[in-house]
Amino acid sequence: MHTVTPWSATAQADIENSEILLERKILNYTYQFYNTGDSLWIVAIMPEGGKIAFRAAFAMNSTFELANLLEKENTMVIVLNSRLGSYEVRVDFPDSILHYTTTFTANMPLMIPFSPRDILPLTQTGSIENTAGKIHMEQFGSRSGLLFASITRPQTGSFFYFQNLTSLSEYCEATKTESKNTVGGSWPEIGFQLPATREQPLPAGTAFTISDAYVLLDSELFEETTTICEHFLNYLVKIYKVLEQPRIDYHNWPEIAQKVIADLTHNKGAWTQKDGKPYLSAYLCDYETPPESMVQLAVLAPFKEYEKWSAEKQPICEDLIRGLPAFYDLKINCINRWLPSMMDKLDKSEEQKKEMVMDSWYLHHPLMNLARLALEGDKTAEKLVLDSIDYVIKVAHHFDYTWPVFYKMQTLEVIKEETAPGAGGENDVPGSYAHLMLLVFKLTKEKRYLNEAEKAAKKLEDLGLDILYQANNTAFAAGALLELYKITHKKLYLDLSYTCLTGLFKNIQLYDCKYGFGKNYTNFFSIFPLNDAPYTAAYEELEVYAALSEYMVQAKDVEILPALKTLLPEFIKYAVARIAYYYPAMLPKEMLSEEVKTGEIQPDLWVPLEDLYNGWEKSGQVGQEVYGAGMPFGVVPRQYIKIEDDFLLFIDYPIIGQNKRGKSITIHLDGDIAMCCNLKIIKLGDRKINMKVFQDKELLKAFHENANRHEYRVSGQSVIKVQW
Repeated sequence: MHTVTPWSATAQADIENSEILLERKILNYTYQFYNTGDSLWIVAIMPEGGKIAFRAAFAMNSTFELANLLEKENTMVIVLNSRLGSYEVRVDFPDSILHYTTTFTANMPLMIPFSPRDILPLTQTGSIENTAGKIHMEQFGSRSGLLFASITRPQTGSFFYFQNLTSLSEYCEATKTESKNTVGGSWPEIGFQLPATREQPLPAGTAFTISDAYVLLDSELFEETTTICEHFLNYLVKIYKVLEQPRIDYHNWPEIAQKVIADLTHNKGAWTQKDGKPYLSAYLCDYETPPESMVQLAVLAPFKEYEKWSAEKQPICEDLIRGLPAFYDLKINCINRWLPSMMDKLDKSEEQKKEMVMDSWYLHHPLMNLARLALEGDKTAEKLVLDSIDYVIKVAHHFDYTWPVFYKMQTLEVIKEETAPGAGGENDVPGSYAHLMLLVFKLTKEKRYLNEAEKAAKKLEDLGLDILYQANNTAFAAGALLELYKITHKKLYLDLSYTCLTGLFKNIQLYDCKYGFGKNYTNFFSIFPLNDAPYTAAYEELEVYAALSEYMVQAKDVEILPALKTLLPEFIKYAVARIAYYYPAMLPKEMLSEEVKTGEIQPDLWVPLEDLYNGWEKSGQVGQEVYGAGMPFGVVPRQYIKIEDDFLLFIDYPIIGQNKRGKSITIHLDGDIAMCCNLKIIKLGDRKINMKVFQDKELLKAFHENANRHEYRVSGQSVIKVQW
């Protein structure tokens, strides 16, 4: 039996003893509305008779009087008055989803120290304390305000609840509260809880949205990981398509790339010198910490993509490649995280800042980038990755493909086994290891690397929904599993790929925080680097964006879950519009932290902040991360196509294929046909824009054009032809 609070203890009896205000039947579900005095309840009755109650309004220390009830088609408006103020509850059913929005206008300034949760499972007989359920997913921190659960006693069914936290922004701004950690709870009192006011009261006389909830019901109970993941992704898409999506900002990424090149070239704070070779520092003006192999390669790999796209030699690339061999450590016959000749400068302030201590994912990450460079023909990279790979495999065998957090590189002694008691080590490392092995398999054609990839991938099967340790590595794992499925045709790998993507999409912020410092930039569809990270991070977001772009390309000949053809391209569209705000030059100075953990912040420098917070917390607390400087070099080659020397084509969806022929180019998009993306023709030279754009052979008209730019909206799944 569960314990309950007074706000729920009598709820079922209150509902049973109240009259039905109105009733609606949508598909196989019946919705009954009750005014129980202190609450307005919407009771959903499942096809087999099970019930779930949703508290659409709470009168606080008062009672409701019904002032008005309007019905029009599938929309209902219920107006309630109390001694404290007036409420309007608007209910509709977009795409058969229960949607209720509640606004409250206070009669006097009010402190609201408590509000009860808004979901209660009901029973046919008995009491809610005896119900049982399984919460599959719930909000953590600033992530989406969602809750996905199954009610197992009585066997009622499942529901997916989504609180649109964008709508709460005005309330949070007025009361100086936060929308994070608002959706969750303890069984049976679950759902959304209005943030408690502690500093500023809710002003009188203004209508504030205090709930904007969407509910999807299902009569099934979900237990298997694959089923939970598939339904989660499908439900998320259904909600996404009825949400109001924020504006898309366009940023001139080729121009940003030039600013980054200039600042990396001329700013001494980004570099360390050793033995006549320059190395990038991890953070701006951090002159104490030795150079890291991951840092060099996190910038070099996208920079080489940009070099190929621009067809111009980049001197910084040559400098970085020249310094790579010095990371090879003869004590282990593998490249090291830290520059071996400067390890004596490690300050031992953290576990990983001790000599010969490895953070598991760091071993594989630089080698992935080396393998990518090797596949493009770089011989320095090829030698380093092939000279290191046997050590990497030895470590994998020693840990039986289940890596701890920290270990000693020479003895493989474990220093830290788990991220938290019972949580396991770095759970997604088997996936990033598999990704590395597949890259080396492509490079060498040696079957043993494919076998290694499979052995590691199978270790992910027992983790359920807990694969994600670090988002970029989970994204690489998703791509590796898709490739394994294409090679072996084993459905296990496709299912595990979906599990990885579910881990990513439950770690996103699917709302726009428009209060506090969050109102200074678009943060819709942000992804957090770790499950418990309080901020989003530039470098991890770039790599997730790049990995999911590649996933779409790899999936072009696979029948992937249709929901992914909505979520992946839409994430990419918003990432391209959003991640430029990591540059401090794009943000007001007052939202930048005065105290910095590492190095210093130079607001006018085109090096991204590591950390962006929404809400009331200042950003840049960790520092300006030089290893995130590859951002524009990753974006430009993926989203821009050069037309001779005079024009650029920009598309903010993943480009699955392109074919230039004479004076035309054909571009393939394979997203959701019901969604749209942006195509821009951008003038560079003296020639006028004189082009025709066809979508599936139909001539399109630009929605905006001037001498320098023509802009079009195109379908997310289409063949685009541009003629000049």
